[in-house]
Amino acid sequence: MKSPLTSGHGRRSFLKHAAAAVGAAASFANLRANTPGEDTLEALSQNVNTNSRPSGLKITDLRVLVIGRAPMTCPIIRIDTNQGIYGLGEVRDGASKNYALMLKSRLLDQNPCNVDKLFRKVKQFGSHSRQGGGVCAVEMALWDLAGKAYNVPVYQMLGGKFRDRIRCYADTTESDDPKVYGQRLKARRDQGFTWLKMDLGINLVANVPGALTMPVGTSLAYGDPTVGMLTGTEITDKGVTLMCDYVAQVREMVGMDIPLSADHFGHIGVNSCIRLGKGLEKYNLAWLEDMIPWQYTDLLKKIADAVDIPILTGEDIYLKEPFIELCRAHAVDIIHPDLATSGGILETKKIGDAAQELGVPMAMHFAGSPVSCLANVHCAAATENFLVLENHSVDVPWWGDLVDGIEKPIVNTGFITVPEKPGLGITLNDNVVKQHLLEPGYFEPTPQWNTDRTNDRQWS
Repeated sequence: MKSPLTSGHGRRSFLKHAAAAVGAAASFANLRANTPGEDTLEALSQNVNTNSRPSGLKITDLRVLVIGRAPMTCPIIRIDTNQGIYGLGEVRDGASKNYALMLKSRLLDQNPCNVDKLFRKVKQFGSHSRQGGGVCAVEMALWDLAGKAYNVPVYQMLGGKFRDRIRCYADTTESDDPKVYGQRLKARRDQGFTWLKMDLGINLVANVPGALTMPVGTSLAYGDPTVGMLTGTEITDKGVTLMCDYVAQVREMVGMDIPLSADHFGHIGVNSCIRLGKGLEKYNLAWLEDMIPWQYTDLLKKIADAVDIPILTGEDIYLKEPFIELCRAHAVDIIHPDLATSGGILETKKIGDAAQELGVPMAMHFAGSPVSCLANVHCAAATENFLVLENHSVDVPWWGDLVDGIEKPIVNTGFITVPEKPGLGITLNDNVVKQHLLEPGYFEPTPQWNTDRTNDRQWS
């Protein structure tokens, strides 16, 4: 009888199994050689997000503090979770912190990563101007939380970025003397700003006989609740000439090659807006801002059709629909949402995208702390038709110190670098914030806002 090893079939079978055994041994040896050691495993674990399990995140608290003189009043909210991570948001400058606190009972026990779902749940409690501040603060904080949970910057969750730096313009203290104002604006240009904005109100000529026509007793004070077209105040040819001469002197100092926008015209009628706008055309201003309230689409279009300077509005508009109406009617040449009013980060990106489809670019209004500023930065980075972002705090020395984790100075030669850290990319500097509180209390407990027994549904 032949041995299995002496038969042809036996030899082939033996060699096949032997080769397999040798291959397995070699593979095992190779695996051993390439298996990470403890040092390598430790290094790998440093790149794994261990902060949270996004599917298991739940909101456990909403607290608030209020920063003063930044130069605005800035309520900051913090949304806490069951996994130790939190999100920061900001109620619009000058608005009540209660606009955010009243939403707490609608958010508890919800997963903050469902940003759009929660926004749709609470957006009915916001409205135009400062009344949108609470909803927007919550929306910012939810994006900050979601970014931290998934270990990506907010702009990445919006579809990525179109730019690495965000162009800014700075609010500049006005002066009745055009040479003084021109020097201040030129100093902004020397700081590196590539876009300027000036205030240009009828207050400049209010004391000049024959410059304005108005009913006796009419107030020019900022904050007068009377809608501009209803005051009976009109500017004369003399007033137009004086205001245009003022702009001419400013332009002479800053140059014609840099965009120069204008705002705060005062409460004047539509015909005065057109008369003044036509006079200013030769100075090639970048835009005329909020000449009349945004709600009057047909009247804004009348101004836009008559004046060869871009007409802009939007800082007090809540949600995308009114912006789309203005753009579709071509009543404005540029939109100007304030992210802390317009609906937050995603809604403002939607506004920009919708405007782009209708051929309208987007500038962004902003006056607040670095928290809201960075929400704007992420949105601006992710929105293609973005032009420029406002900043009112360039002259506040401690403004940038309110937060850590970001390149300093935050506004550097007229630009803000888009951060790459998770969420908004910042943390609060507790010590500095505590030095600038407007009222006592640093994220104190808010149990009184935990429960609100209401039926929020808007249909039967």
